[in-house]
Amino acid sequence: MTALPGLGTPRTASPELLRSVFRQHAAGVAVITAPGSRPAGFTATSLTSVAADPPLLSFGVGTGSSSWPAVSKAEHIGVHILGEHQQELAATFARSGADRFGPATSWRTGPEGVPLLDGVLAWLVCKVVARVPAGDHCLVLAQPVVGDPAGPGRPLLYHQGRFNALRD
Repeated sequence: MTALPGLGTPRTASPELLRSVFRQHAAGVAVITAPGSRPAGFTATSLTSVAADPPLLSFGVGTGSSSWPAVSKAEHIGVHILGEHQQELAATFARSGADRFGPATSWRTGPEGVPLLDGVLAWLVCKVVARVPAGDHCLVLAQPVVGDPAGPGRPLLYHQGRFNALRD
């Protein structure tokens, strides 16, 4: 392929190209939780508002992840928007094999039995309305049923493979 003026040299689509492009995209950081015999959860940057009426959101989850079995069965899930002070919490829920709900994580059981994390900027408990297979992931559509947007602070961001904070 030849270089395009001002755009560089195009590369053929591949998983690495997609990852490289999305490293340039700053995203908010959320943790998704699901109830079960052992609560499950993972860090997500794929959280998206889908519709306002009725309220719907979506997120992607890898079907090979340790959280997938719980998310695949859950009727309700928790969505937590993390603050810039919660980089370690985000890293814990992103790390494979971590004790995500161990003593270092402050949480409680919320509505519908959903694990709710303490100290977040905002949280929702959502009813899962659809699971759509999408390659090696599943896109989950969920409808909020209860939540709280009033946590203090500023959001945590993910960019270039690192957690970051907003700059004024």
